[in-house]
Amino acid sequence: MNASADIQSSKIASLIPDLDLLAAEAMAVWKVPGAALAIVQGGEVVLTRAYGQRDVEADLPVTPHTHFVICSITKSFTATAIALLHNKGALDWSKPVRDYLPEFRLCDAVATERVTVRDLLSHQSGLPRHDWIHLPGDLAPAEMLPLMRHLELSRDIRAAWQYNNLCYNALGLMIERLSGKSFESFIRERLTDRLGMTVSFSLGELEAGPEPARPYKIDVDTRLPGLRLPIRTTAAGAINTSVADLGNWMRLHLGMGEFEGERLLPAALVEQLHAPLVHVGKSEFSEFGQAHYGLGFQSNAYRGDRVVSHSGGWNGWGSLMTLVPEAGIGVAVLTNRSPSEIPPILTWYILDRLREREPVDWFARFRKMREEFIAHIPADKEARDNTRHKDTRPAHALSAYVADYAHPAYGVISIAEREDALHWSWRGMGAALSHWHFETFVTPEIVDQLHPDHLFITFQTDRHGNIVHLSAPLEPTVKDIIFERRAAGDCVDPAFRARCVGQFRSGAMTHRVTLDGEGRLVLKPDYQPAYRLEPQQGRRFRIVELEGFAVEFRGEREGISQLVFHQPNGTFVADRSSDQK
Repeated sequence: MNASADIQSSKIASLIPDLDLLAAEAMAVWKVPGAALAIVQGGEVVLTRAYGQRDVEADLPVTPHTHFVICSITKSFTATAIALLHNKGALDWSKPVRDYLPEFRLCDAVATERVTVRDLLSHQSGLPRHDWIHLPGDLAPAEMLPLMRHLELSRDIRAAWQYNNLCYNALGLMIERLSGKSFESFIRERLTDRLGMTVSFSLGELEAGPEPARPYKIDVDTRLPGLRLPIRTTAAGAINTSVADLGNWMRLHLGMGEFEGERLLPAALVEQLHAPLVHVGKSEFSEFGQAHYGLGFQSNAYRGDRVVSHSGGWNGWGSLMTLVPEAGIGVAVLTNRSPSEIPPILTWYILDRLREREPVDWFARFRKMREEFIAHIPADKEARDNTRHKDTRPAHALSAYVADYAHPAYGVISIAEREDALHWSWRGMGAALSHWHFETFVTPEIVDQLHPDHLFITFQTDRHGNIVHLSAPLEPTVKDIIFERRAAGDCVDPAFRARCVGQFRSGAMTHRVTLDGEGRLVLKPDYQPAYRLEPQQGRRFRIVELEGFAVEFRGEREGISQLVFHQPNGTFVADRSSDQK
């Protein structure tokens, strides 16, 4: 062993007792059941440590080979896979996404054509998170791609960094399209197998493995089992592996694309993956510089060192991988509790010690912030309650709100009335609603289920007092998501529509109602074009070609005797012609 290796070994040995003590203290405060870490230096994994329990109930310990969900560290794998395809000439990441994935669409036609592969890799598509598209876990990756065209953008492309898992989902589908392999197979064959890593991509695979961690979460200051919540945006965050194996991933990137004498990727492309590309923001802590995002990696400076990193978080999981390329140092920390500050506390302590600096007391800083956060929870609740207008009532009987409300991307919210209260259900979730004020109701807090807690649901009416849609702030950076009320009642009954056929007169004007070949009503007034009638509610139909115009058919029992026009300039009646039944 040479002198340099002796010094390195000595540093690591002297670090272990203090590191173990810090880990124990921090895990106790944050109530983190298990953690594992790996340190890379000089091209080798020089230390792995494991703490606590991977499964509290079964009293099973964490080891360096325990598998965790690494969450968004997965993005560094996806970006590296794209770099492999770019290097091979299968794609040019400066070209539009639609060159390789023609069905890719955003809600803006210009953005659809202009967004490049690099824009998706660096979160510059203009599309904000819209995470409730994938969070319920009921959609496959390919099912989410066509939904993106119905999601509102919040910025122009390349105007700002906006983190987005759906865009990385699209990148995963692109990898499949260009490689002819599944995303999982491509990652294994081209990357992880060659690095000697064992990885999986689903909760089922994780749990079937030899040493899986179990997730936990926190409710204020109480630790609870985490939700068994699948990550369907596979390319954005679904990889499971151990910290020992993740050490080899860090070795590849610190080796600038070379691993154990084999070059997997040109160094120039690794530099592009790591390079700062789009500004993210400035940390509140003076030790950090301006943060930027590259291609699947975040770039910053910590106490004078350039650092390249990616964190990850999901219900029950928290992770951080950090590289100091110029020093050849890498640190990865994986935990089975969310959220917690254990990964950064341990990471920055290790870097300070290895770089021979007086360590910043991140433990004390983050503990103070945690205590202040918990102490402030009652004030936040009071502030929310103070926004409520007291002593108001809904404008309608509860039965009037009962319906299905649909959005082309977010799906269908069903409102029902049970036990004198409204209940909502949406994509496998549901609960009783509480009246908040006026036409707004609110969802409850449900700790042990995936559920959008304290979500405000507001019903809107048209000028005639009909409830036509509801809205909910499912993506906070854009306008509330609007769910249109689905047609219901006689208007959707083919037999009723058949009874509406005939002629109706208002003064000298005749209005002819017919059925087209698909059983839809068509209205043809004298001297005007034909208009399509789209079912709304009850016996009411929307005139498709005339915004704000509707018609309603009236009559006792089987007979339809009147056609009522609801228009912006008034309400008008046409009676069935005497020669019509």
